[in-house]
Amino acid sequence: MKTILRVVSYLRRYPLLASAQLACALLGTAAVIVFPKITGYIIDVVIPNGDRGLFLTLVAIALAAFLFRDGLGSLRLILNNIFEQKVIYDLRSDLYQKLQRLPLRWFDGRRTGDIMTRVVEDVTAMERILIDGVEQGLMAVLQIFIVGLILYLNDASVALWATLPVPFLALGAWIYTRNARSRYREQRDAASDMNALLHDNISGIRQIKSFTAEEEEHARFNSYSEKLRQSTLRIMYWWAFYSPGMSFVGMCGYVLVLGFGGWAVMDGGPDGMKIGELLEFFLLLTLFYEPVARLHQLNQMALSARAAGDRVFEILDSEDEPHAADGDPLPLPVCGHVKFTNLSFSYGDQPTLHEVNIEATPGQTIALVGPTGAGKSTIVNLLCRFYEYEEGSISIDGHELNGVAKASLRSALGYVTQEAFLFNDTVRENLRLAKRDASEEELWAALDAARAATFVRDLPEGLDTNVGERGVKLSGGEKQRISIARALLKNPPILLLDEATASVDSETERLIQEALDALMRNRSAIVIAHRLSTIRNADRIYVLDQGRVVEQGTHDELLARNGLYAELSKQSFLAEQVLE
Repeated sequence: MKTILRVVSYLRRYPLLASAQLACALLGTAAVIVFPKITGYIIDVVIPNGDRGLFLTLVAIALAAFLFRDGLGSLRLILNNIFEQKVIYDLRSDLYQKLQRLPLRWFDGRRTGDIMTRVVEDVTAMERILIDGVEQGLMAVLQIFIVGLILYLNDASVALWATLPVPFLALGAWIYTRNARSRYREQRDAASDMNALLHDNISGIRQIKSFTAEEEEHARFNSYSEKLRQSTLRIMYWWAFYSPGMSFVGMCGYVLVLGFGGWAVMDGGPDGMKIGELLEFFLLLTLFYEPVARLHQLNQMALSARAAGDRVFEILDSEDEPHAADGDPLPLPVCGHVKFTNLSFSYGDQPTLHEVNIEATPGQTIALVGPTGAGKSTIVNLLCRFYEYEEGSISIDGHELNGVAKASLRSALGYVTQEAFLFNDTVRENLRLAKRDASEEELWAALDAARAATFVRDLPEGLDTNVGERGVKLSGGEKQRISIARALLKNPPILLLDEATASVDSETERLIQEALDALMRNRSAIVIAHRLSTIRNADRIYVLDQGRVVEQGTHDELLARNGLYAELSKQSFLAEQVLE
């Protein structure tokens, strides 16, 4: 119930639409009792008296009542859809905004397919209870209350028999609902698992084909699909007993009215029930039990929506990225004096960095090298505050990063990752991610500096060529050069290059390195690379091993020490060497 109430809480944002919809529902529900009342009166009074004029008048009134009801119903549906789509828009917006605020640690433990299922399918399931459930549920409750009141006003004794099944209907609904949460949650989780596997397999289709693993992955998909089938059937089995059972209990109300109402008609007398009154009772009873049956359908919908809502609100209730909006902006201009002092960090229970001390003075290029898992990328992630450090210090121009607003910090950084990521959009839009108001000249200047202008001009539509999902239409080197151009367009005071030239050939790397060498002048740069040619001219090289700085110095100094750096060079651990 808590989840449903949280969903309904979004309705409070639009009180005027809610009030207008309620007014339409009240008036439309009141109109439904006109036809039974007129029918009973015509049969008992008008027809026996042969009053044709009154007969035609009452028939016209009955027709007008239906027109009034359905006209209000049309208006109510329009208002309801406007109302609910506004609410769903707000819910989706809040959910996406929440995803943007979550820390990277949260994403590290989630599957992309599961997140997408929650944002798309689970919100859609919640949408159905908002569009159909709230509107139909309100109408049903109002109709039950109003028609029930008329039944008791007409004849309390017969109405009592007519409504005798209601407590049993409520008991049946309680039994069905009591353990339903686990059933519907199991179904939503099974659907999410299947979608997550599907997302992974589509993303890794080249690997699946290259290892001829199609049959194995098909079997894995079928196993997840079977779990979804079984969980869905479990829900359907319960519904197969619940829905007909509730229908039978409701029909007992008709039988009771037929029995006791018919007996009252046969008793006759001036105070006995007349045939027209019995017919009116049956018409009213139809209007009474029809919304009861509708509520049973809505109960099933609400249970599904609740399971979906639980999964959506798990995201909305997750803890935001710490201190995302806290801190002061970095004072301008940012000189780029970066300093790590006694920095230690752990990913959960796994220690990663141990008392690391690194410094890059303004305009200086430093390089981080070391075996895989030494902690190089972690240092860059902490500088960007993708993760929060608790031991030691990181500062820029003497300002502790924990006291700097993250948006201000990241605007001073240009970051190029090892895996070049491009959005499924044009080259132009991928570049404009760094600078929304960039001119045509600035875009080409950045591409030229990254040695990407030539191949972009040769693309079918130049800057307006769509690069495909994750840049699939481009080669690895082309994607990386656009990624580098994007960072250069930002023109940040501090450059972060995490294996930025790992995906390019030696000739392309030489061209990019020429551009980077020029751009690194007068700005700080932190470079992670395995290729010796990328880091040999760095002002200072820091060698990391198992989260500690074990060596530091220039390229020549480190080779002369014959330590880990020299060993890595000799073993060709650095991807490319320039032999002298």
